[in-house]
Amino acid sequence: MYIDKSKISTELEKAEISVSYYEHRNQLTLIVAKENLLKLMNLLKTSPELDFDMCLDVTAIDWMKKNDRFEVVYNLYSNNYKYYLRVKTPVNEHDCKCPSVTSIWASANWYERETYDMYGIIFENHPFLRRFYMPEDFKDPVTEEPIYPLRKDVPLMGIPDALPLPPYPEKFGDLN
Repeated sequence: MYIDKSKISTELEKAEISVSYYEHRNQLTLIVAKENLLKLMNLLKTSPELDFDMCLDVTAIDWMKKNDRFEVVYNLYSNNYKYYLRVKTPVNEHDCKCPSVTSIWASANWYERETYDMYGIIFENHPFLRRFYMPEDFKDPVTEEPIYPLRKDVPLMGIPDALPLPPYPEKFGDLN
């Protein structure tokens, strides 16, 4: 079950935190500027009326837009009230940084590392931000820039000459 908008808006007004609301099929999403992200997340966790004690996931969306290309998405849960909440914060490609919430939820550590590895979003003040799935030297062979596989500007067939493709006997027959 998702939290009621009126319940959360009352708490945000008291704390003077500015957010936008988006509701779709009874699922509430808060959209907040990254400058206010830590203040909002701290309130969501520490407020007894909200009590979002679990960070279930951190991921990102690449909208491939000129302004605010990425959105960092946090899925939160309150064990006490059995509520879900989604929080999004826009991130510009040219300043591809977002504050880390690991000081609020320790579980965000791995989720933020995964998001960094796949999208290249740097989480400031993260205790150990490094690649999660891909090798540390996963770079374009020509430009030497790091490659982030879930960005929409990465070629669908991969980077030429980066890694050999596995055998494909369904198409070419048995090569032995």
